Amino acid sequence: AIDTAGSLFNNTAANAANVSTLQSINTLDITSVDGSSKAIEAVDGALMQIDNMRGDLGAVQNRFESTIANLQNISENISAARSRIRDADIAQETSKMTSQNILQQAGVSILAQANQAPQLALSLLQ
Repeated sequence: AIDTAGSLFNNTAANAANVSTLQSINTLDITSVDGSSKAIEAVDGALMQIDNMRGDLGAVQNRFESTIANLQNISENISAARSRIRDADIAQETSKMTSQNILQQAGVSILAQANQAPQLALSLLQ
């Protein structure tokens, strides 16, 4: 696309033809029928060149817009994938934390029961 766009603006043969056309228009005598016809032909030729260039530029613009839309779609897909990965990690970490909390509470409960046994023995001795 860059080569095509660059060729639109760097076509020296077309630029030389445009300058030649402009110079020939300036030298035409439009007071005669023949001169007027030649001037109209030159202007028609210039308008056709302008139309061709506008068509080429429109095609380049359409390719740019299509590329932009594709890049936006890729960006959205990457963001969605990243979000799914992070959400999965959060769920996994939450599960691990819950498991660790349960194990900690079980350990505290076992220690409490282990501490009660000697105290019970002491109370029986008293």
